[in-house]
Amino acid sequence: VVWAKALDRRSSDPEGAITVARTLLETVCKRVLDDLTITYEDKDDLPKLHGKVAKALNLAPSQHAEEAIKAILGGAMTVVNGIGTLRNKLSDAHGRSDKLPIRPSPRHASLAVNMAGTVSVFIVETHLDRSASD
Repeated sequence: VVWAKALDRRSSDPEGAITVARTLLETVCKRVLDDLTITYEDKDDLPKLHGKVAKALNLAPSQHAEEAIKAILGGAMTVVNGIGTLRNKLSDAHGRSDKLPIRPSPRHASLAVNMAGTVSVFIVETHLDRSASD
């Protein structure tokens, strides 16, 4: 449902789409952590939640020796951090003054939504794969 909402808003409501993209990532992280019975605080931000998930699923770059894998996993962390920052700066999640009337374009919203979806699917697939092999 969250993924569909993000996809639907990309063109008509780029700011809302960015908010929902971040919500998608946060929801996936929290559900995986809940399933793994790993605690987190309500105040934990998206990068912290993702860091806990990455460590638990062996997706942290530091957990790998192969440089190509480290680079891709590091890129995923950068995407998560970037979407969190983008949501704070350019989404509809916070009030804004007239001094900085910056608005994201639909293409920026598409990038955020598509990247959030890609990282979310990877997390879910990894979690399911690890659960099936346990």
